[in-house]
Amino acid sequence: MDSEDLVILLDEAGRPSGTAPREATHHRATPLHQAFSCYAFDPAGRVLLTRRALTKRAWPGVWTNSWCGHPRPGEDLEDAVRRRAGQELGLGVGAVTPKIPEFRYRAVDDSGVVENEVCPVYTAAVEADPVPDPAEVVSWRWVEWSAVVDLVRLTPWAVSPWMAEQVPILDRELAP
Repeated sequence: MDSEDLVILLDEAGRPSGTAPREATHHRATPLHQAFSCYAFDPAGRVLLTRRALTKRAWPGVWTNSWCGHPRPGEDLEDAVRRRAGQELGLGVGAVTPKIPEFRYRAVDDSGVVENEVCPVYTAAVEADPVPDPAEVVSWRWVEWSAVVDLVRLTPWAVSPWMAEQVPILDRELAP
């Protein structure tokens, strides 16, 4: 099978334990696998939020961080972050910085689909507006970071569950 269609499965200790087809991985009993999340900041310090496409299998139409994805077998995580920025949002990326390297979560969508990921969190510098793939992103906004923190604190159900968990931790990491 083409490595572009595979996700990296992990054992309970977070070590690679095999691969599985990406499309067949997310269901009601999703195995633990490797992923990543990224929060992109523009030169003005605003963060890019995206709204997941309405056709997504899990959390369709939900507002979330800038982009997420899965590294391919043998692919460096920072390279995967850059690759997905281009594929999902048509963005070139400047500096990519790991911020929460050990982040792990499990969440269940209203449809029953489970996310079960070791999902390091990155920030990235971008200098352009996105041109999203409509199969991935239905809309986007540049938002002040303080407004994102308030959004998550006041209405965590209005964003993806991974974003609701990541933002308070990331806010501590970004504090001066």
